[in-house]
Amino acid sequence: MLTLVVFLLCTASCVPASAKGGAAGPRLNNNQLYKFSYTTEVLVDRARGSKEGSTGYRISSDVDVNLVWRDPSSKDDQLIQLVISNVRIDPASHRSEKKNILHGSTAESVLGKTKLAALTKPFLVHLKNGKTKAFYSYWSEPATVKNLKRGLASLLQVQLRTGKVIENDVSGRCTVDYKAVKGQVTRTKILDTCKTAETGFTTHSQVLGVSRKSNSVTVFTLEDGFIGSAVAEEMHTLAVNARRSAAAKVLSRQTLKLVRTEAGPLEAAGKDVAGVVKSIDAKLAAVGIVAEKVKSQCKGCPSLFEHWQAQQKQLEPASLSKATAPRSFLALIQSIRKASKDDILKLLAFKTENVERLTHHLCVYLLLVDFRPQVVDAVTSSQTAASLDAMLEFLNFTDAKSFVLQERFLYACGFSSHPNERMLQALLAVLKVKKQILEGPDSTKVESEVQMYLLALKNSLLPEAIPIFTKYAESEVGAYNTISLTALQRYDVSLMTDEVKKTVNRVYHQNRRIYEKNVRAAAADVILSSNPSYVEVKNLLLSIGNLPYEMNKYMLSKIQDIVRFQLPASKVIQQAMKDMISHNYDRFAKVGSSSAYSGFMAQSADVTSTYSLDILYSGSGVLRRSNMNIYGASKGAMLHGLQVAIEAQGLESLIAATPDEGEEDLESFAGMSALLFDVQLRPVTFFKGYSDLMAKMFSMSGEPMNVVKGLILLTDHSEVIQLQSGLKASAEFQGGLAIDISGGMEVSLWYRESKTSVNNSGRTTVATENGALHHARISLLAASGDETGFREQCHRF
Repeated sequence: MLTLVVFLLCTASCVPASAKGGAAGPRLNNNQLYKFSYTTEVLVDRARGSKEGSTGYRISSDVDVNLVWRDPSSKDDQLIQLVISNVRIDPASHRSEKKNILHGSTAESVLGKTKLAALTKPFLVHLKNGKTKAFYSYWSEPATVKNLKRGLASLLQVQLRTGKVIENDVSGRCTVDYKAVKGQVTRTKILDTCKTAETGFTTHSQVLGVSRKSNSVTVFTLEDGFIGSAVAEEMHTLAVNARRSAAAKVLSRQTLKLVRTEAGPLEAAGKDVAGVVKSIDAKLAAVGIVAEKVKSQCKGCPSLFEHWQAQQKQLEPASLSKATAPRSFLALIQSIRKASKDDILKLLAFKTENVERLTHHLCVYLLLVDFRPQVVDAVTSSQTAASLDAMLEFLNFTDAKSFVLQERFLYACGFSSHPNERMLQALLAVLKVKKQILEGPDSTKVESEVQMYLLALKNSLLPEAIPIFTKYAESEVGAYNTISLTALQRYDVSLMTDEVKKTVNRVYHQNRRIYEKNVRAAAADVILSSNPSYVEVKNLLLSIGNLPYEMNKYMLSKIQDIVRFQLPASKVIQQAMKDMISHNYDRFAKVGSSSAYSGFMAQSADVTSTYSLDILYSGSGVLRRSNMNIYGASKGAMLHGLQVAIEAQGLESLIAATPDEGEEDLESFAGMSALLFDVQLRPVTFFKGYSDLMAKMFSMSGEPMNVVKGLILLTDHSEVIQLQSGLKASAEFQGGLAIDISGGMEVSLWYRESKTSVNNSGRTTVATENGALHHARISLLAASGDETGFREQCHRF
C-alpha cells in the first residue's frame, strides 16, 4: 500500500502543468489587443572598453499583438498576429552630429520604402505550450525584414515551468534553461549548443586561434496570464588566444513592454492553423523561425585592381620586413575574398614591366619589380573557391621558369589556416598521393628523391609513416637517419611504440653500426622527448664519458638543460641521477664547446614563448650541427613556431684535422633547413662535394641564401553571430606575418675557419574588425546593400 501511495505521489508531481489545468505558456485573452513598446539595439566595443565608448544603433517601434485563433481542445495552442508600426532608428549611444551617420535620417531613408513597408506588414506566429511551432510571413519579403520579425517572435517564446529544453528560434536550435518563480521566468540560452547554418571558419592552431565567450539571458514578467515585459540581453566576447588584448565585444538587447490593452478583433473560425492562415491571406507561408542568410553587395567600394594599386608599394620584396607589409597583406586578402575568379586572374596576370595608362584620368608609374610572388601569397591565403580556381588556372606546373610562383603557392597551401576538402582534392587527389608518398622511399635509389619522399612524409605526420621512419632511422645514409629521427620527434608520444623506442635506442648506442654524431644526437632528442623510462635515461647517463669528445659535452648540456628548465623528462632524469654510478664527477665534468640551452623569450597570461639552441661541434672544433627552435604555448596547446638547423660535414680536410669515428669518409657538405609553424620547408644546400666547395669559395659574394621569404596568414577567424533580435554580428580576426629567413656559410682557408650566419627578420600584424556593427548595417540598414558609410575611404593616385 505504501509503495502504491509513493508511486501515485511521484506520478502526480511529474504531470506537466498543462495536464493539471495550469498554463504551459503565456495565454492571450480573446477579443483583446495587446499594445507593446519594443526596442532592440546592438553595440560594439573593445572587450575592456574604449575612450570613445560603444558604438551601435537602436530600432524602436510599437507592436500590436492579438489572438487570431485558439484550438478549442487546448488553450495553449494559439495562433497570434503581430503588427510592427511607428519604426524609428537612432544611435544606441550619444554621438556628435559629425560622427552620427544617422543624423537627420528617418526609418524610410535608411531602410528604403520597400523594406519599411514589408516590416510593417502583419505576420503570424503559432504558439503551442509556449513554444513557436511555426512562423508565417511572405516569401517575397527581404531576408533582413523576416529576420527582424523572427527576432520579435522568438521573444514571445517562454515556458512557465523550470527545466531544460531544446528550442528552435531565430538563433538556431539551442538548449535553453528555464527558471520559474511566482510571476517571473528567467530564460538562459546556452549559446554554445546552438546549431546554425552559418558556422564560419577558424584557424586550426589553438595557439593562433580565437576563443569566444557568450551568454544570453531573458527575464519575463507575467501580467494577467500573458507577457507583461520581456528584457533580453546577450553578450559575445571574442579574443585572440595569443594576445587577448586583441578582442572585441558585441552586446545586444531587446525590450518588450506592455503599454496597455484594449478591445481587439474577434477570434477567427477554423478547424486548424493551416486553414485559418489561408483564410486570412493565401500568400502567407510558414517560412521557418531560424534566421536566413543575408547577402550583401558593396557599392562604391574599390575594385580588386584598384585596391592592389593602393597596396602594392608596401608589398615590394624590400618592404617585407616592415610592419606595413603584413597590414597591406591582410587588407588585400579581404579584397580578394570578395572578388570573382576573372578579377583575380587579371591581378595574377598583371606584369609591372612598363608604365601603363590605366584610365583616362589615372596614370600610375610602376616599378620594374615582380610583385607576383606576394600576389600568389595573398590569393592562395584567401582560401575561396574563386581564388583556388584562379590559381590552378594561372599556374603552369610544367613550366620550370615559374618555379618560384609554384613554390610560393604550395607553401601558402601548407600554411592554410583552415584547409578544406576541395583544396586537398584539387591539389592532390588525396588517396593517390598518400599512397605515392608512403611507397615513395622504397621506389627509388636516387638519394635526393628518397629525401624528398621522407620530407613529404615528415610534413604529413601520417601515423602510417612511423614504420617507414623507423626503418630509415637505421639506414646507412646519414641524411635519411636525420630526417627520419627528427620526423619521429614530431609525433605524439602515444604513437611511440616499444618497437620505435628500441630502434631509436639502437641508433644512439650504435648496437648494429657506427653512426655520425648528429644522427646520435637526433636519436637522443627522440628518446628524451618520448616519455623515457628509467632504464633508457640511465643508459644515456652511463654513455656520457664513452662518447666522442664534443658529444660528451653536448649530452651533458642536454641533460642539465632538461633538469634546469623542468622539461617533461626532468623527473625521471633526477630519479636516475640519484645513482652515483651514472651521476658522478667523472661524467658530469666533461668540457668542450658544444652546448644545449633553453630559455624564455616571453611570458604572459596569454602565451608563453620559449626557445632552445643546440650546438654540436666535431672533435676538431668545426660546426657539425646547430639547431634553434622557438615554441609558443597557450592554454595547454603547443605550437612549433620556428626551427632553423644548419649542418656541416667533411670539412676536417680543409684544416688538416682528424675526423671523428664514423665520419672518416663523409663528403664535404653544408646546408640549412627550416621548419616554420610545423611546416618543413625545402632545405637549402650551401655546397656539396669538394669541387663545389672550391667553386663556392672563389665565387661567394658573402650574401646569404634565401630559405623562405613571403607573407603568411597565421590567424584567420571569421564567424557570423546570429543575435536573438534577428540582427547579425560578424567577427573577423586576422594575423599576418611577413618573414625573410636566409643563411650563409663562409669558409676561409687562410684563417682555417668557417663562419655561418642565419638572418631572421619579420613583422607580425593582428587585425580585428569590429564587424558586428558593420555587418548589422549590411544586414539591416543598407537598403541596397551599400557599405559606403562604413568602409574605408577610396584613395586614387
